[in-house]
Amino acid sequence: QLQLVESGGGLVQPGGSLRLSCVAPGITLASYAIGWFRQAPEKEREAVSCISITGSKTTYADSVKGRFTVSRDNAGNTVYLQMNNLTPEDTAIYYCAADLWYSDTCREADFESWGRGTQVTVAS
Repeated sequence: QLQLVESGGGLVQPGGSLRLSCVAPGITLASYAIGWFRQAPEKEREAVSCISITGSKTTYADSVKGRFTVSRDNAGNTVYLQMNNLTPEDTAIYYCAADLWYSDTCREADFESWGRGTQVTVAS
């Protein structure tokens, strides 16, 4: 399993933006499909977005479509989640996950390696 590290979380006002990053120190992420998931307090973890190894395929949860964008810089070994027009409902711990295979289903079960998460809080 990979060790994944998320960063970029923080406190932001409603309508604001954040960009999360996912890296795997010492390992190239260019060979892995990546998923972003989140877990709000007292809620189950849910899929946010997934991206294929080349970046040619992406999937988004309906709740974030049009606001979030997943991308990857394989040369830079980083996967990003750009989050715009944030709302309090986006408050959660955000996790990135990696697997050798990409699936349009973008489910937790599709991923073997997980990071520890980064907190995103959207509040006035």
